[in-house]
Formats: sequence, C-alpha cells, structure tokens
Amino acid sequence: MVDPPPRSLLPTCDEFAAELFRVESVPRSIPVLCNSTVSANSSFCSNVWDVCQDTSILNSPFATSLQGSTGLPHNSTSAKLTDLWQSKTDFCHAFGGAYNNDSLCFNGKQVSLINVTETPVPPNGLCLEKIGDGQYINMVSHPDGSNRAFFSSLAGKIWLASIPEQDSGKSLGLDQSSPFVDLTDQVHLDTTFGMLGMAFHPNFAQNGRFFASFNCDKVTSPSCSGRCACNSDVNCDPSKLNSSNGATPCQYYSIVAEYTTNGTTSDPSTAKSAKPSEVRRIFTLGLPFTSDHGGQILFGPKDGYLYFMMGDGGSKDDSYNFAQNKKSLLGKIMRLDVDNMPTPAEISELGLWGNYSIPQDNPYSEDKDLRPEIWAMGLRDPWRCSFDSKRPSYFLCADVGQDRYEEVDVITKGGNYGWSVYEGPLFNSQQSLRGNTSANSIDLIFPVVGYNHSSVNHLGSAAISGGYFYRSTTDPCTYLYSDLYAGAIWAAAETPKNSGNFNTSSIPFTCAHDSPMQCPTVPNSAVVALEYVYSFGEDNRKDVFILTSSGVYRVVRPSRCNYTCSKETVTVIGSPVPSPSINSNNVAEIEMEFLILLLSLMVLVGMFL
Repeated sequence: MVDPPPRSLLPTCDEFAAELFRVESVPRSIPVLCNSTVSANSSFCSNVWDVCQDTSILNSPFATSLQGSTGLPHNSTSAKLTDLWQSKTDFCHAFGGAYNNDSLCFNGKQVSLINVTETPVPPNGLCLEKIGDGQYINMVSHPDGSNRAFFSSLAGKIWLASIPEQDSGKSLGLDQSSPFVDLTDQVHLDTTFGMLGMAFHPNFAQNGRFFASFNCDKVTSPSCSGRCACNSDVNCDPSKLNSSNGATPCQYYSIVAEYTTNGTTSDPSTAKSAKPSEVRRIFTLGLPFTSDHGGQILFGPKDGYLYFMMGDGGSKDDSYNFAQNKKSLLGKIMRLDVDNMPTPAEISELGLWGNYSIPQDNPYSEDKDLRPEIWAMGLRDPWRCSFDSKRPSYFLCADVGQDRYEEVDVITKGGNYGWSVYEGPLFNSQQSLRGNTSANSIDLIFPVVGYNHSSVNHLGSAAISGGYFYRSTTDPCTYLYSDLYAGAIWAAAETPKNSGNFNTSSIPFTCAHDSPMQCPTVPNSAVVALEYVYSFGEDNRKDVFILTSSGVYRVVRPSRCNYTCSKETVTVIGSPVPSPSINSNNVAEIEMEFLILLLSLMVLVGMFL
C-alpha cells in the first residue's frame, strides 16, 4: 500500500465513534454500552447481558484476545460471557457507561442528539489588538488562576506579566529590564537552538516548582553532557554520522531542568523572581543533528504528568528511522512523572535519561517494545501542542513537515502519526525505498487538518505553529493555528462536536481601531504585519494570544473590527478569578431506542476491527 484507501472504500463510521470508543483511554473493541439508571429503558448494557450471557463469544468483539485492558481476565478457553464475569454488575462495570453532559454511550442505534441549540455561526474574521512589543516564544498562564502569565524568549529569559482586561485600553504589564529568571548563561542560542519550552507545576502556587526545556553545547558548557540519541540500542553509530552545520554528532543536547522560587519568597504565588540555579536535571538527550528537536513541555491538566515533545533529530527523511523506532526517543511525545523521583536502581534498570519516573499507564505497560517514556510516536518536529481547556482528552499537536505538508494531529495514547513513512496524508516514497518501515507495518493515525506548503507562498516554505481551541466568551469554539510566515491564520471547526471531524478555512484578521498599541501593517495595505508567528498562548480567561516577531496580539471581540459573530458576548469581562475546574464539553442528552439484538451490536462494532 502506498496511499491511504479512498474514502469511498472505507466503512461508514459513526460520527461519534471517537467518543463511544473513548479514544483518549486504552484501545477497546467494544463501545461504551449505556448503563444508566435514569430510566428503565436506558440500560442497554444490562439488556446485552440478559440476552447474551450464555451465548458463545468466540470470534466476536467480546473474545478475550480483542479486549485491551477492560479488567478482563485472560483465559483462552473462555466461550461465554459468564465464563469471564460473575455477574451483570461485573460485566457492566467493564463495558458500561452513562450518557450525560460529559460523555456518550451506545445502545444499538446511531447516536443522535436532541435539544441541540442552533450551531453558532463563526465570525467572518479575526479581530486582534496589539498589547505588547517584544519577541516571545512561549506564554504560560500563571497556575494561580490570576490575570498573570509568564513569557519567555529563545535566549533564555522568563518574564512575569499582568494581562490587561479587554476594552481597558491598557497594554501588557511586562518590564523587559526585570525578568522573573535569567537562564541565558545555561542556554545555547542559535537559529534552531535556545530555550524552547517552559512549564509551571500545577501546584506552583504552593511549591514554587517550574521547569525549562533548552539546548546546551558541551563544547562551551561543562554541565552539558550525557548519552547520545544515536546509539547501539537504535542501530546508530555516532562515529559514522557526518557533521551537521559544522557541529559534531551530539555536540548539542536537549535538556529539561527544574528550578524553584523557594528562597526568594515565603509564598510562591507572590514570587516575582526565581533562582537561576538548577534544582534537578530532569532529562538529558544528545542530538545527532542540529534541527527538528521540538522542545515544548507542558503538564497534562487531568493527570499532572509532564509531556515533552521531541523531534526526529533533523536528518532528511529521518534517514535513521528514529521516529518509527520504538527504542528511540526522537520523533516522540514523552510523558514523565516528575513528582516521584526514581532510585538509582530504577534508572539503571529502565535505562532512564534522567531523574523522572514512568507513569504506570504509559503505553509501555501494553507494548514492551516501546521505550517506557513514550506516549506517542511518528512525529517529525512537533511545534506547539495544547490540551482543550474544556475537553482535556483532546490533545492537539502541530507537526512541522519537511517540504510538502504541515499537519495538526489529535494525540492519543500509543498513537503513531506516520512520519517518515507519511508526511501528513502524503506517502513518502523515499523512506519506503530505504526499507526501514513500510506503510503496511504501522497503525497510522492521519492528521485532522493541515495544508500543503504551496498554499503558504510560492517558494514552498512553511512551518506550522499549533494554537488553541478558542474557549473565551467572544467566539465559537474553533481551533486556531497559523504558519511561521504569518500569511494566514486558520480556524478549524469540529462538526459535529466530539466527532474528531474538522473543517478548516483560512480566516482574515484585522487590527481593532482602538488597539492599545498601534498595529504595524504591510506596506500599501491595511493587512496587519504579524511578520513571523512564533507561537500561541492562552490565559486564565481562555483568551488566545499570538506571539510574533512584531509583538504580542490578543484575539478580541469580533465587533471591534466590524465582524459579526452569533455567539459574541459584548459584556466586558470583570476581574479575573481562579481558573474554573475543567469539565468535558457539554453535550445534549441522547435520544435512544431500547431493544436491539447482539447481532446488531456486532455488525456495528465489526466496522472498527
């Protein structure tokens, strides 16, 4: 197979399949069976048990070998449901689930929604205001839920800033001369190197812990040392690698280090500065080449683990197949526990790359061929990932392509996103010719949105920057993303909600006439000159910010730019309060019929096997 099959040849998939099969959790072959006690006719799981408990399940979706980790005992001689579960309660504990505002479930019919309000019409343009100068590569909201956020530069400085309210006419409260912390002495700064990420512990307001992801040069920094990503475990010999832009293999390293505000204040939530000395070196990885090394770090909003995005290392077409090699950490998203430090014995036994532990439910628990740190694989150069603040199971990452396609992926546990067998949805014939990994050998997840390089400029240059689901009060819930070259901003709408199906379009953007700071424009044009888009940010109000080479911009009410939006809330936002608890996306109640035979269930489920 060299190309994905045409859609016309694929089985029809229920538009809510991603929710029914709970794609954010472990793989499963049985959808969540309705097991609500709200009404007598809603417990489809009980009905399945009553009808099928003594029916043979061999070669059915319930067969033992097909069940991921649903609490199913492994017994190859099992032939009936009653051989595996002692009671209806046990069975429905494994497969059942209620339908409510948080989730969907299956009762034998196609899912349909009732009491659905009219779908908001997205605005016909994006209204921006400029609130700051300066070139920042990261923005992270303060964990205390206030109107403050941290901004960082590629060089290695972090600033603490106050975010003004919309319609206040005020600009960003940031003093360039007074950084929160200055790590420039530890960071190697170059075109593709620098401080690429920062993350603040979920309990930062109490413990003062924060983390930085940066590059160092072992030639100039004595503390820059460690193992090389090119090693015998991944069939790579660093002595056989050519120099990359004048650098020797693994001269440069990707580092994740921990820092603290302790000692600067008794209350971390009020800290205005931090110590620049490392508390702990969390992770160290030598880079075989000088590009494509990702570097973003962030904490999962539900699990509290640290996610670390790593590129493939930089060689054309990933010539050493790092992204598809399960023993390599290049081209991967890692998930680390930085709250429980490992013992020296654990570091040695698991071959860890630093001071972190492995979450028990990492994919390694089900696939021992994987490095234990890996959460997802098959990425080239992930540049800016984010969790949806209302649906934290939605984890979207932009992945920078090589020379053909830029993509956005919905990241799931153990997911393989194809590089370098595929670049986006496009088959990479050069990788196939090397014979490292075939298209047939991987269980590929294609991107949900993306664009060809040719759509950005006539030179074919492109580099995507992932953004956020816009969850503020002034705009429908679209996912915003852009390209480094700032020629366009895209808005992707998921239709229907929770389906994983996105429609995307380029959206015009304009500067508000009452912007606190004057927006630069393209010569002889009214178009805002963003110049280069480095990254996106989100504050505790869920407003979205665009970090560019011409300054910091905030997405504001469409009406300020004479755009229309059916969902706009014109009331000015009041004083900020701590971030609310994250809830799943509201979904209307589900209207379902009661009875259905097991055969109907198996026919539907069979389409996913």
